[in-house]
Amino acid sequence: MRDEAREVRGFWEGLGLPGLVDVHTHFMPERVLRKVWDYFDGLGELTGGIEWPIAYRADEDERLALIRGFGVRAFTAMLYPHKAGMAEWLNSWAVGFARRTPDCLHTSTLFPEPGVEDYVREAVEAGTRVFKAHVQVGAYDPADELLDPAWGLLAEAGIPVVIHCGSGPSPGKHTGPGPAAAVLRRHPRLRFVFAHMGMPEYEDFLGLAERYDEVRLDTTMAFTDFSERLAPFPPALLPRLADLGDRVLLGTDFPNIPYPYVHQLRALERLGLGDDWLRAVCFGNGARLFGLR
Repeated sequence: MRDEAREVRGFWEGLGLPGLVDVHTHFMPERVLRKVWDYFDGLGELTGGIEWPIAYRADEDERLALIRGFGVRAFTAMLYPHKAGMAEWLNSWAVGFARRTPDCLHTSTLFPEPGVEDYVREAVEAGTRVFKAHVQVGAYDPADELLDPAWGLLAEAGIPVVIHCGSGPSPGKHTGPGPAAAVLRRHPRLRFVFAHMGMPEYEDFLGLAERYDEVRLDTTMAFTDFSERLAPFPPALLPRLADLGDRVLLGTDFPNIPYPYVHQLRALERLGLGDDWLRAVCFGNGARLFGLR
């Protein structure tokens, strides 16, 4: 791992950056994370039945040491409920994690259920910096009317929402661009960050980013050898991706990735979109969005 840390640091130092901002990393209660890993080990629906070895299967302290060793100056604690009654408990855990982990952007989540507006407001008042929504795992429609007041609150507060709503690695009842587009029609200033570049519906989600000024995309797992075998990014879309360079954010899915962290960075580099684009994606855009120095 020390060699990889040097390689990661060499990447961003070579770009003249002070480090990385990674908007899509997973920290959650240990017993919840272990269940997530068990699921990945089981080759279930959410992995598309594909072998998915967890590259950074370690306890919390070791994972924090690793990501800090890579020079990631700010990261997130992407956590998500799979049923009603779970989101508020996860948000309570996230408050404590943010307090003891100052380089983690305080992360919260939500679920379509009675009371969601209240606990989202509580999270905002507690200083949350980013929300996570996982349409695939939660099996809910983001346009559900129960969520509408919460989306309005988050749009007004300007808090980004990293939302997994693309149909990769396997489609769900409410995945795809349609439900997310319906939310944005109601809340055009909502700062949706489409996880995984909207994989595999890349073009549709790029279109939403072009249509709505506050919409962004994260790079999580996109362009890597692993994902290119399953859902290749169309080369014809690269000029549009270049034009959106101010609204693409580095995301990796650490620690739940089946390859080394540095591979995500090299995959971005080999797109050939230039050093300025890389600097913006790997640090500048995230630093600006979250007011980092």
